[in-house]
Amino acid sequence: MASSKDYLTFVLEQLTDLDGVTYRAMMGEYILYFREKIVGGIYDNRLLVKPVPSAISLMPTAAYELPYQGAKEMLLVEDIDNREFLCNLFLSMYDELPAPKKKKTAKK
Repeated sequence: MASSKDYLTFVLEQLTDLDGVTYRAMMGEYILYFREKIVGGIYDNRLLVKPVPSAISLMPTAAYELPYQGAKEMLLVEDIDNREFLCNLFLSMYDELPAPKKKKTAKK
């Protein structure tokens, strides 16, 4: 099941206090970026984030869920109505997220 654009819009509105939150549509779902690092995504109208230590400590009882078959487990963010919590979650995760991969340039 694909995620709705309305759900994406709601999550992005919750994160408007942060600069640098972007997304990319990917096969009916949405990958979320914070300052060019992948923080998580929206899958089947669920906000899932990478299970980095800061996210685990902020959500110690969060469920681990698969975004799609064959993927690594991610943390389900249930408190999406709490704007302050979401912004704090993204800020605390940033330093623990892997740097963006360099794009390969084609040889001429």
